[in-house]
Amino acid sequence: MKLVFMGTPHFAVPALRRLAASSHQVVAVVTNPDRPQGRGQRLAAPPVKEAALELGLEVLQPAALDEPGLAQRLAACQPDLFAVVAFSILPRPLLEVPRLGSVNLHPSLLPAYRGAAPIIWAVIRGERETGLSTFQLNPRVDAGDLLLQETVAIDAEETAGELEARLSPLGADLLLRTVDGLEQGTIAPRRQDKSRVSRAPKLQKEDGRLDWNRPTEVVRNHIRGANPMPGAFTTWAGGLLKIHRSRPAAPAGEVGTVLLADPRQGLVVATADGSLLLTEGQPAGKPPMEGSAFVRGYPIQAGDHLGR
Repeated sequence: MKLVFMGTPHFAVPALRRLAASSHQVVAVVTNPDRPQGRGQRLAAPPVKEAALELGLEVLQPAALDEPGLAQRLAACQPDLFAVVAFSILPRPLLEVPRLGSVNLHPSLLPAYRGAAPIIWAVIRGERETGLSTFQLNPRVDAGDLLLQETVAIDAEETAGELEARLSPLGADLLLRTVDGLEQGTIAPRRQDKSRVSRAPKLQKEDGRLDWNRPTEVVRNHIRGANPMPGAFTTWAGGLLKIHRSRPAAPAGEVGTVLLADPRQGLVVATADGSLLLTEGQPAGKPPMEGSAFVRGYPIQAGDHLGR
């Protein structure tokens, strides 16, 4: 089967490599343009472009997917299928190009967590399992007919970044099984259950702000889910403090109060129903550090308040 692969971030790279190594033919790769990155704002290629060039594949980087001529250029490749992973919404002229339509890999058990950030929201909301879905693309976001799904348990200590890294190769395998099944005619698409739809919108920086008035487990899940992006944070007398990891602690007190600031044990902060030991944090402009190292290096003590 002749495929056009579409994707941009690291999450999509294993899927591209898996398809390129299969019996199918990847005739072109569509990805985002190079973007300025870092303090020097030098142009950097997206991960999918780097992988595609390494594999010797043709790479297209349109400034916009409705760019004149893109649909015609892809049609000239005579693709049977578009395989899409972590990419933009395809306009209708592109959806009409491949003979068998377009397949998307989505890291949730659709119709749950439709949207741009399904992994993050699943962890923030304390889900114990999530999964992967392949489905047929249509003009509505993440609403096409389901093809294959796989359930994946979420570890109690796992961050969103760690979960994403684990889902990526599993998704690559699921996508290949989907392409194989479509070629062989062994997959029967099924409609999504509209009554079970939930949303996973893109997060902004402010979505990382912690609310100490919430229960311990809710705050802890927020920290896990926002790691690494957008980053959970609170404020203290010294400014902004990112919090990357935590675990429940025993003491209780006024919410947001520092209950313990010990150079060996670390930093304990009160929540609505208990407290959290902040095991890894990052003061503004500094690298991540253990909570105990933060206490040793910064003027924070029991009785101080966070989040004001």
